[in-house]
Amino acid sequence: MKRILLIVGGGIAAYKACELIRLCRKAGIHVTCVLTEGGQHFVTPMTLAALSENQVYTTLWDLKDEAEMGHIQLSRQADLVVVAPATADLLAKMAAGIADDLATTLLLATDKPVLAAPAMNVRMWRHAATRRNVAQLRADGVTVLEPDEGPMACGEYGPGRLPEPEAILAAIERALAPATGSSLAGRHVVVTAGPTHEPIDPVRYIANRSSGRQGYAIAEALARLGARVTLVSGPVALPTPAGVKRVDVETAREMADAVEAALPADAAVMVAAVGDWRAEASDQKIKKGDAPPALSLKENPDILAAVASAPRRPKLVVGFAAETEKVIEHATAKRTRKGADWIVANDVSGDVMGGESNTIHIVTAAGVESWERLPKTDVAARLAERIADAL
Repeated sequence: MKRILLIVGGGIAAYKACELIRLCRKAGIHVTCVLTEGGQHFVTPMTLAALSENQVYTTLWDLKDEAEMGHIQLSRQADLVVVAPATADLLAKMAAGIADDLATTLLLATDKPVLAAPAMNVRMWRHAATRRNVAQLRADGVTVLEPDEGPMACGEYGPGRLPEPEAILAAIERALAPATGSSLAGRHVVVTAGPTHEPIDPVRYIANRSSGRQGYAIAEALARLGARVTLVSGPVALPTPAGVKRVDVETAREMADAVEAALPADAAVMVAAVGDWRAEASDQKIKKGDAPPALSLKENPDILAAVASAPRRPKLVVGFAAETEKVIEHATAKRTRKGADWIVANDVSGDVMGGESNTIHIVTAAGVESWERLPKTDVAARLAERIADAL
């Protein structure tokens, strides 16, 4: 039986922890709860104990438990540590390495994977300090889910709601799932995913319809094969795959810098839909006039070509080509032009961008291999296996 340590933070969303415990137990997951001082204002230790059928821990200063260094044992006994709700305060303390109560001491002492489900006011979630803390935690290997968007207890609307218990359970099950193999153990793979946003002025930007789903699925599949994965992600609303180091960027230039910083790597899988052009951004919002404003465009860095020609070139460089016509013809030309080993081509004229499925063609020096339409997770699994074979 898999075991999780559930840390319940102090926010109104703490009531959802009760349903999460019930779902985990139903899924055969053993749950031990730690309830923060703030959390006790919303749910009681008795409630969590009844639902988990386990002792609930609330303080670092329990004479009986701490005589045996109970906080160290708690931090190591579970297969996964889950923080739900992860308040802004908890995220800040986690990012800074503060250990001033039982929950934060456990988080600092654990040697197990950590998954955090944030819940807070929309302005708190969007605050620069919270964004920095989340970025730091993801860089440290913590899986931080994206909060849901909707009405909040405070009366405001936006991102910040705790994900529904079913979604948190799914993330827990992904994190607890056994690796499917170790064929990429010891290998480092850089993956890019999602769109880039190129600002026009402080409130507008040039972007595309990429959801990031295919890139995230590939990053997860590579990690499940034992690879150390660095995921350089444009702006998307997706949780970080378990065991993956995520670096968040917005523009193509930021993505290029992040990819360069992530090298050397054994393989690079460039899935992101990078904007080809950027505007000369205005410092102020462009006002509506009698005629449309003229945008002065400059070419963005070619990340795929740069990686393929880098002094620390990965052994395998895989590019993606999103096409609406002459898919294989354009992809073949792109492979030669960019210097990539493979180009994974797909027709995006339908519902591929943002959709659940994909039909791909792998273009290599040996020819073209076409796959049937598959869910993006299946595409990712097959592609990860092929990358493992190539390495």
